[in-house]
Amino acid sequence: MNTGFRDTSEQDRPLARPSRRRPLLLAGGVGLAVLTLAAVLYGGQLTQRLSTGSAVSAARLTLATVDVGPLTRDVAGEGRVVAAQSPTLYAPGAGTVTLAVQAGDPVKRGQVLARVESPELTNRLAQERSNVDALKADLARAEVEARQQTAALQSAYENARIDQQTAQNDLARQTQAFEAGATARMQVERAQDALAKAKLALDQARDLRGLKTDSLALDVRAKQSALSRQQLLVSDLERQVAELAVRSPVDGQVGQLFIADRTNVGRDAKLLSVIDLSALEVQMQVAESFARELQPGMPGEISGNGQRWAGQVSSVSPEVVNGEVAARLRFAGAQPEQLRQNQRLSVRVLLDRRDKVLGVARGSFVDEGGGFAYVVRNGVAEKVAVKLGARSLDRVEIVSGLSVGDRVVISGADNFKGAERVLIAD
Repeated sequence: MNTGFRDTSEQDRPLARPSRRRPLLLAGGVGLAVLTLAAVLYGGQLTQRLSTGSAVSAARLTLATVDVGPLTRDVAGEGRVVAAQSPTLYAPGAGTVTLAVQAGDPVKRGQVLARVESPELTNRLAQERSNVDALKADLARAEVEARQQTAALQSAYENARIDQQTAQNDLARQTQAFEAGATARMQVERAQDALAKAKLALDQARDLRGLKTDSLALDVRAKQSALSRQQLLVSDLERQVAELAVRSPVDGQVGQLFIADRTNVGRDAKLLSVIDLSALEVQMQVAESFARELQPGMPGEISGNGQRWAGQVSSVSPEVVNGEVAARLRFAGAQPEQLRQNQRLSVRVLLDRRDKVLGVARGSFVDEGGGFAYVVRNGVAEKVAVKLGARSLDRVEIVSGLSVGDRVVISGADNFKGAERVLIAD
């Protein structure tokens, strides 16, 4: 009996070595497919690069999406408070000015602010008043003389009328005597001649009375006209003398003094200004391009000191200065209190508002080109012709060329150098 251990030679079997051809073929096929796909992708990218301009980093661009939304066109800026009425007062005549107020003093309408001492004007008024007294005396004398001459003419007329009546009565007596044979015919003829002379004298007296009366009336009226003219002159001089006391035309505050007290000035010299604080407006400077659309009555908004007030355009200056136009807004409601001349406030004027407008955020592309825009699709910016419409401070209307959802380069397009297609690099 064999007691030794048997080895494992009986259990071990040599295995057939597997063939490695098929896995290698499979691995080779997969690798070839990957290389082919990479070549296609690289080729497509290479083709795309060859068909576009130079690449531009996306960090240097600003993009915005085209959408439909409200478009509000307005003009905003800084304004300053000005008085709607700020009259400047001038010297009504030459003389020495005595000021009755100081700058900043509150004043009432009709209050005396300054007095002008004009000896020349005062003396002239006294002379013209003396002339008025002389003309009054001349008029009274002419009226008395007219009454005297009228009475004399009336007396002459009455005497002529009586003489006519006497001649007529004498003719009647001579006629009766002649018919009775008591007198000669010659006496009748003499009485007839006397009556004719009396009638002629009466007619002359009546005509002379009418002509002389008209002449006397004309003289009296001439004296009256001269007196009236002189009284008008005196009234005008009295007005000028009264205006030597310069009065405030409005309730408000003394603004600026243009002269010192006791200064000798000429006629129409600037004395001082008065600010009407009851009617304040806000003046703003508007660019000429926007000023063409500004019209009185447009709504606006005035804000300052944490408050907002409704406003309305009251006037637009017709003059352009340094490319800007001055526009004024008045408060639509009650005027706020505690406002001061030249105080700074924020102003906004609404030009137009539409709710549903196809547009995009405003950028430099609006001013740089205006007729085209770059639309980004699949990492490439393509130059597209567009037509722009209304423009606001932050938005511009798209009339044609773009659709909702298009991504547009609104800033930085100058890096494209006008190329038709530009690759956008991440």
